[in-house]
Amino acid sequence: MKRNILAFMAVMLTLCMGAQTSQAQLKRFSIGPYAEVGFPTGDFSTTHNTGFGVGLGADVKLIAGLTAVGSVGFDYFKGKTLDNGNIKIASAKVIPVRLGLRYQLVSILYVKVEGGTAHFTGDYNNGTGALVAPGLGIRLLGLDVEGKYEAWFKDGTHGFFGLKAGYNF
Repeated sequence: MKRNILAFMAVMLTLCMGAQTSQAQLKRFSIGPYAEVGFPTGDFSTTHNTGFGVGLGADVKLIAGLTAVGSVGFDYFKGKTLDNGNIKIASAKVIPVRLGLRYQLVSILYVKVEGGTAHFTGDYNNGTGALVAPGLGIRLLGLDVEGKYEAWFKDGTHGFFGLKAGYNF
């Protein structure tokens, strides 16, 4: 009788562990906040200082190694004062909306490319432009850290190198 109870408990434990493992593998959707810092390049670096951003990102696993990603956020780059204080550039306040794909190269390393729109608000370059953002990152459990280049195209190119960190649930 004790052997039957122990065998039953072992089978139940194995089934529970297997169900928990398969449940973790079935998680196909995640969402979470992120923060980023951006270092302007080109003409954008002449007119604006280092910026920062916050937002919400989500992803959906498609097939092995390939994931659809998306995010919406708010980025802020403080404008510079040029020509000995005679010219003040307005700060760039942008709402980027991105959609793209992420491909897992090895266990935690991935490449990602996103495209979308950049909605400029306020006095600097008001309106909507296109954006592209390729990147390389690591994802370990829910922590996601990415290095990227992002360019906004409206009345010229507004590009920056960025470092983005987020957590997905």
